[in-house]
Amino acid sequence: MPFSYTRTIHFPDTDAAGVVFFARYLSICHEAYEESLAAAGIPLATFFSDQGVVIPIAKSEATYLRPLVCGDKLRVEVTPTRLSENSFALDTVIWKIGPSDKRAAVARTVHVCISSTTRERLPLPTALAAWLDAK
Repeated sequence: MPFSYTRTIHFPDTDAAGVVFFARYLSICHEAYEESLAAAGIPLATFFSDQGVVIPIAKSEATYLRPLVCGDKLRVEVTPTRLSENSFALDTVIWKIGPSDKRAAVARTVHVCISSTTRERLPLPTALAAWLDAK
């Protein structure tokens, strides 16, 4: 079941044309990812600090389906999927909330767990693996 996060589009999210700047969609997806980790009890202050393990995004892709503007209300749904012992994907749907909710964008990011010093792949941390495996 996807994790759901609600958000409002703010002025700094938009470009000179008054619509959400394309890169901000991925920032919004990352906000929802962080919120889902926090909701699972994973302490963000330590999760995102360098403790010998880092989990960078190795791939990202997004499809933009409709423009969003300042004041739009969103529901962001994140569905994590384990890909291997050291990688996972996040599939995210951004919904524009309205009389009939409409998909505004879909995105996928692939994350890989590596050593912060050697850059070799490592198994996912226990708390993160539990978050991914919880259904």
